[in-house]
Amino acid sequence: MSNARANYLTKPIHKWAKGVLPALSSTESEALSAGEVWWEAELFSGNPDWDKLHAIKAPKLSAEEQAFFDGPVRDLCGMIDDWKINHEDGDLPPEVWQFLRDKKFFGMIIPKSHGGLEFSAFAHSEIVRYISSRSVAAAVTVMVPNSLGPGELLHQFGTEAQKDYWLPCLADGRELPAFGLTSAEAGSDASAMVDSGVVCRGMWKGEEVLGLRLNWAKRYITLSPVCTVLGLAFQMQDPDGLLGGEKDIGITCALVPTDLDGVETGRRHLPSSTMFMNGPTTGEDVFIPLDNIIGGQEYAGKGWMMLMSALAAGRGISLPSMGCAAIAVSAHTTGAYSRIRQQFNLPIGKFGGIQDRMGRLAADSYAMDAARHLTCAGLDEGRALSVISAIMKAHATFRMREAINDAMDVHSGKAVIDGPSNYLLPLYRAVPIGITVEGANIVTRSLIIFGQGSIRAHPHMLDNMFALQEEDQQKSLEMFDKSFWAHVGHTTRTLFRAWGRAITGGRFAPAGNFGPAKPIYQELSRWSAAYALTADFCFLTLGGALKRKEMISARMGDILSEMYILSAALKRWEDEGRQEADLPVLQYAADAAFRRIQTALDEVIANLPARWAAYVLRFLTLPGSTRRGPDDRLTAAASDLIYEPSETRDRIIGRLDGGKEGDGVHTLNACYAKVVEMAPVMKRLRDARQTPEEAKAKGTLSDSEMAQIEEMNALVARVIAVDDYTPKELSRYFKDHAAQSSDDYEATPREAAE
Repeated sequence: MSNARANYLTKPIHKWAKGVLPALSSTESEALSAGEVWWEAELFSGNPDWDKLHAIKAPKLSAEEQAFFDGPVRDLCGMIDDWKINHEDGDLPPEVWQFLRDKKFFGMIIPKSHGGLEFSAFAHSEIVRYISSRSVAAAVTVMVPNSLGPGELLHQFGTEAQKDYWLPCLADGRELPAFGLTSAEAGSDASAMVDSGVVCRGMWKGEEVLGLRLNWAKRYITLSPVCTVLGLAFQMQDPDGLLGGEKDIGITCALVPTDLDGVETGRRHLPSSTMFMNGPTTGEDVFIPLDNIIGGQEYAGKGWMMLMSALAAGRGISLPSMGCAAIAVSAHTTGAYSRIRQQFNLPIGKFGGIQDRMGRLAADSYAMDAARHLTCAGLDEGRALSVISAIMKAHATFRMREAINDAMDVHSGKAVIDGPSNYLLPLYRAVPIGITVEGANIVTRSLIIFGQGSIRAHPHMLDNMFALQEEDQQKSLEMFDKSFWAHVGHTTRTLFRAWGRAITGGRFAPAGNFGPAKPIYQELSRWSAAYALTADFCFLTLGGALKRKEMISARMGDILSEMYILSAALKRWEDEGRQEADLPVLQYAADAAFRRIQTALDEVIANLPARWAAYVLRFLTLPGSTRRGPDDRLTAAASDLIYEPSETRDRIIGRLDGGKEGDGVHTLNACYAKVVEMAPVMKRLRDARQTPEEAKAKGTLSDSEMAQIEEMNALVARVIAVDDYTPKELSRYFKDHAAQSSDDYEATPREAAE
């Protein structure tokens, strides 16, 4: 470095930056080190290299994974009666639990060398998505052991002895895991948990050993009522210095068999009346040896890093898969119902108000599933995608909520009346589960996506922060001089790039031979540059205060999320061979994303405390342009893609369970097929202005055609009908539920299961 530059220019900036840039706490440092950046870094650069996106290998099921999907997965869904699970039994049937064990559904992420299936992230996601389309309770039961929990933590961090013992037992269901993280006092702030593990001596299998005396109170723990081994997160302490180091060691993860003295499994929670196993767990003076720390003693105090690393995979697969299933089910059923249901002698799918909802359903189903595919591709490359996983968890469940609301609006009364034929209410009940678990969406959106992404994905910010935290002042200055001036060069290039693309609408942004999608790539490059410049202005003007400006951080996170989801949709269009028929949903997704990006950017600028920065940014990034979103013609075109059967409709919706004979989805599908089949006959009658009876009398309608019309009308009546009950049936229903929740019921769920 130039000594003159360092002494006269960099040194005062270095001093100023130490006072304004946010310092990294040890918890934040661990979280950042646990993940890595990938495609989001290109979007954050202000000049994404689209060739890198296209070079990512599209995920695909292996022959073995496809066979499992076509066999055990479909067989499982055929065994499930979701209404019975949620409203009669309060649990999966015993034969389903056994089937899950026998077919190793709990061992999808466990290596074959330890008895598991060792499936790819994509296969894991496809399986959870498919089961979710049949039953949320069954899907959650499958997803949790394969997500954040003992299996994932052991796979990543366990000692060889721990892996050899525990993983085969977890893979075949001899041991059923749960993970205890959430405390009543801590909630989303895991670092505030008061659950403790104190180093002491105690008896273990007849021998005195060094171990931990655990005390905890956890709640909202899925599978807790039936688990046999609890992965527990707690604050580890060594007040007597038995380990010869720090007294406050920090968050630690350990395995706790639930049959130990002092472990209490509480009575069940009922999460939104969705009957997967969930409840509290407490422990009082429970002793375990130090060998039960996941990863052994060397991982004591590293629990936060372990959790962040495990979440990078689990949050990118489980809940996004459930969210995408709900969006696809909403699109599928709403498209079919709007074709079947008529008002004023016209299918409701041809009404503009209905098309408004259906266009959005089609585009969100296409774009979110594209983002799921892209995320799985990154995970299958072995990447720990902490920021992208946060984007996927939050926005898949946000859009799940929006999609189900749209579907219920279109179905109207059909979606309100509860019963076995209502295929939307189970998903509607599951919305708050997806929104709040594995990191509440408010926290994820407000703090994590931009808060973590801005540091990791920015090409120079993390280097700046590491330089400022270097204790050796001369070394700190040297490191900062290098990273800061690289940052200045990046910002200067981004400033001119952002302004040039803003005033031209991105028309001259670099883009390859991308066919009809080229303008979308160019405009996305325009917003990438605007975003990168705005992020630098936020760092410059807010410094460490940016942590506390959660509404600004949330909007910046929304922009990054929109760019990621849209870029995934572009990649999907390329991977699927640039299907021209799919262009309406791709263009709708782009127009909607650009409108949301512009709105969020406008709101960030409007709320920047430094008004000079706001004026400059507005001039450079928003020079009078207005994005209105999809127009009516495009909305109708996107809507039509899920209204009529086609290969595009099949691509948009993807793999979904078709239901069982007689249930709501199965009847809907049969009716939809029949209505489409009879469309030419019904058109002929309309053109002739004849009823079927009149046409039959005149001989222009055959006996066979009349019979098929009657069959169609019977199916339509069944689809439109809702469930009803006699007073006696309702009385028995409520009495059964009262008995299940009676205060004098003493057996715990685990005791009942046994």
